[in-house]
Amino acid sequence: MSDVRLGFKQMCAKFEVTPRTLRYYEYIELLSPEKEGRNRFYTPREVARMTLIMRGRRFGFSLEEIRQWLEIYEHSGTHTQLSAWLDMADRQLVALKTQSAELDRTIHELHKLREDAAALLGDERT
Repeated sequence: MSDVRLGFKQMCAKFEVTPRTLRYYEYIELLSPEKEGRNRFYTPREVARMTLIMRGRRFGFSLEEIRQWLEIYEHSGTHTQLSAWLDMADRQLVALKTQSAELDRTIHELHKLREDAAALLGDERT
């Protein structure tokens, strides 16, 4: 991994987040940039953590779940962290599949109502 550090603005641009988001992640101890005066610098370790944070958010995990999962690595290492990841992933997959089924039902119902309304109007867009 490279030893290049990113500045605050570079980090925001790389991950397409606002400065407020980046400062908040630092505040809740998801990130710990190096500080030189008022400047923050993000090491490859912090870039890797941010990559995991962004991926976790995309998968629907809460920031607290992500924070706890990242902390496991610091205290117990990779094996324990991967085991925790499997548990988290299993729980989230169940939740996402449930949401997907609910969305499918809602989409089907909306299509049906739309078709019924179009038929009542004699709308040819059906």
